[in-house]
Amino acid sequence: GRLLDHMRQGTVNFRNLEVLVLDEADRMLDMGFLPDVRTIIKALPKNRQTLFFSATLSGEVKKLADEILTDPFQIEVAPQGTPAEGIRQVVYPVDSARKRELLVHLMDQEKMSQVLVFTRTKHRANDIAAHLTKKGKRVAALHSDKSQGARTQALEQFRRGAIQVLVATNIAARGLDVKGITHVVNYELPEAPEDYVHRIGRTARAQGTGDAISLMAPAERGSLKDIERLIGSKIPQVLVAGFEAKEPAPGKPAPAGRKPFQSPRKKENGWKQTDFKKRSKRW
Repeated sequence: GRLLDHMRQGTVNFRNLEVLVLDEADRMLDMGFLPDVRTIIKALPKNRQTLFFSATLSGEVKKLADEILTDPFQIEVAPQGTPAEGIRQVVYPVDSARKRELLVHLMDQEKMSQVLVFTRTKHRANDIAAHLTKKGKRVAALHSDKSQGARTQALEQFRRGAIQVLVATNIAARGLDVKGITHVVNYELPEAPEDYVHRIGRTARAQGTGDAISLMAPAERGSLKDIERLIGSKIPQVLVAGFEAKEPAPGKPAPAGRKPFQSPRKKENGWKQTDFKKRSKRW
């Protein structure tokens, strides 16, 4: 925002700019900064070097990378695909329409004290927060539509224990360090398998223990397979009496509109890829 102000006032000159660095690009997009990023990039010299850093490379992040990078060389630092040992993982198959009921049921049965719930969309985060509030839970939502002041207040209340549940989009998946989170709940499985590892890593901090719970609709089975392939192990599935999934499973193994997870070693979309060690030897 500050850079855009200088651009409007004519107090910044990009004529001699040689290098553009976009760090944590996925977080910038998740926070709603994509239009601002595009505006700034259009004002920069075409003849430049661009360095693009992101924990994940899918959806809008990949689209932006394709827009601004020319003949890019992709350097892969091996993702942290193994969750911390202290995290107990479990998947609960359930129909989409009954996820809210099951979430409340599990919170009451397991006596969850400090819970971080992840959703794919801001609308869903607001919906879940409102539902849990009606059920007597102390809840706040955290996503890019909230002001910076509101986000800061929600995090502080969560840290102090003034609220029991924080419902968030991936904006909170990385960089969030709150001691004492007992449970991470994936209300919806993430699109990118790497995001699953980032999400559940918010619990079991400092060699502690914690629970990672995923509510999986039949249409999300492909996402679960992608996650299990990334972490190299199967996640136990538990059926809760009265909440058995009845929706028909999709014909394809992955949700429509999303390609199945592929090993980062594969060449894709013309990008030249390598791992960090191989690339570092050539420097």
